[in-house]
Amino acid sequence: MSAFERHFTIRWSDVDANGHMRNTAYSELCSDTRVAMLAALGFPWERFEALALGPVLLRETIVYRREAALGEDVRVDARVAGLSPDGARWRIRHRLFKSDGLPMARITVLCAWIGFAARRLVVPPAELALALASLERTGAFRELPLLRR
Repeated sequence: MSAFERHFTIRWSDVDANGHMRNTAYSELCSDTRVAMLAALGFPWERFEALALGPVLLRETIVYRREAALGEDVRVDARVAGLSPDGARWRIRHRLFKSDGLPMARITVLCAWIGFAARRLVVPPAELALALASLERTGAFRELPLLRR
């Protein structure tokens, strides 16, 4: 599968008092992109509810390059930068671009799966692990450690 991507238009609620995209809006666009990516892989939120597990964010790193203003169009992509063999841990690298193609930011997140009942990290079903493994990988892809029990 190629890189997953979504397009957004910067809304009033995405900007600060200066009319520029606020820092947390960068993260929110990436979160929306990841949820849409999982749904496109066959895992909409209803399926996670049935499986009694969901994604959890462990770490987020943001490198800002350019700002965006109210009304500008932005493209966000997602590629796998790391994955454990059991699919329990996964790293996604997002890149945000302005409509003219200029890079705005690079956001890397480390995620895992949490069981809703136990409230602890779990290994996902094989189908979910395979779906993540099918995504395009970054050139800096690294295998992540297995989930310790």
